[in-house]
Amino acid sequence: MPNTAPRAWQVVLEKIEGDLLAGRLGPGDRLPPERDLSVQLGVGRSSVREAIRVLEVLGLVRTGTGSGPTSGVTIVATPRGGLSALLRLQVAANGFDIADVVSTRVTLESAVVEALAAADAPDLAQVHAALHEMEGPELPIAEFLALDRAFHVALSEASGNAVVTAIMVGLRTAIDAYVEAGALRVTDWDATAARLVREHRAIVGAVESGDAPEAQRLVRAHIAGYYAEAVTA
Repeated sequence: MPNTAPRAWQVVLEKIEGDLLAGRLGPGDRLPPERDLSVQLGVGRSSVREAIRVLEVLGLVRTGTGSGPTSGVTIVATPRGGLSALLRLQVAANGFDIADVVSTRVTLESAVVEALAAADAPDLAQVHAALHEMEGPELPIAEFLALDRAFHVALSEASGNAVVTAIMVGLRTAIDAYVEAGALRVTDWDATAARLVREHRAIVGAVESGDAPEAQRLVRAHIAGYYAEAVTA
């Protein structure tokens, strides 16, 4: 039976959506700091960051750096159906056939890395940031998988294709379900995690060198390989 319990990042997303729809937050307001939201909602900070990236994809917030008046996460628009539609897709995605979800991922992410490899100096700062955090020592599985999600969404976002990114975000619940279940079946998680990071770095390397066919080959092998090892084995 599909697991309908919300993931940690969905809890954050739904809280912010509720505040927006109720008028407790509106354009010009800032979200509480990442640390405060994490404590308030009882979720990891990576889950807060993931939810904020979804809101950025939907054009509802803007993230500023530094300590000035434009720093932090600022509301720039109110939801007009996009966020609710996204959440409905996430619920529906729980019932999708896993093989279809994997096939869709391969198609979408192959297109993403092809576009990135052809781009002139794509901005991969968020991709590298997720990779760096994934290499942290003794990461809990849940934290590693949250960073893995951030890596793949950051790749699609860097491609500049908002539709692909929104679809990737909308499929997150279905992707999470098989990825998390697979992680529990792996007998040597540390070895698998190290391999996944190496594969991520190889994909980024091919993208940065402009080798689209190699980037596509690597991303297909990465997605299909995990599915074969952790889900269908």
